This record gives sequence, C-alpha cells and structure tokens, in this order.
Amino acid sequence: MTLSKIKRRHRLWPEAEKRRIVAETLEPGASVSVVARRNDVNANMVFCWRKAFGTGAANSLASAPAFVPVLIGDDQAAKPAEIANGTKLTASANAGRMELRLAGGVRIIVGADVDEAALARVVGVLVRR
Repeated sequence: MTLSKIKRRHRLWPEAEKRRIVAETLEPGASVSVVARRNDVNANMVFCWRKAFGTGAANSLASAPAFVPVLIGDDQAAKPAEIANGTKLTASANAGRMELRLAGGVRIIVGADVDEAALARVVGVLVRR
C-alpha cells in the first residue's frame, strides 16, 4: 500500500476534552508525552492546546517566575528563609555564592558566575520531580 492511499484520521476534540487533557499535564510530576499517549493524542498537539489555553510551560506554576525571600549577610546563625513550597534559601559565608535548599533535601550551591538560564532549568526540573 502506498502512502497516498493511506487516509489520515483527523479527530475533532471537544474543548472540554482538550481542557481535561491539559489539566492532567499540569499535575505535579505529570509528563505531557505520557498523558498524550494515554489519551491517544500527539504530544505536540497537547503543547498547542496548553499554549492556546494560556497554560504553556512558561505559564505553568512549576516554572512561573516568582519573588522569593533571600537572606543576605555574613551571619552564619541566621535562619534560612523558607518559600511556600518548602524551598529554603540561605546566604553562604563565601562571597558570591548562594545555597538553595529545595523540598526533599535537595541542596544546590552556586557561584556568582552561574548562568541564570541554566540554573532556572535545573531548579525547574528538581521542583517538578
């Protein structure tokens, strides 16, 4: 059978069904590709729906930029600031270094020269898992 004889199936998805699938992808630890496979839809289509409903990766709670409390100073006895999701931030005794303590005991220490985009990707991955 040639490719020209294969009929492509174009499924029309009701908006309620699209929103239900998108909502599944926004659950903590959810994978878009796993949710898409479970619902028999292409993952790229789910990403399009997320974007259309304003819930794309840039808008999801897991990766949304937010202001966080920061403790700056040389006082080692100072208590770390705690963010709502359990992430703790403390000032390091070494100038230009920062320590991030995420929920679950994950600890990240970075220098002043850390690439902001790279750090955001790492923290985003760790927070979602």
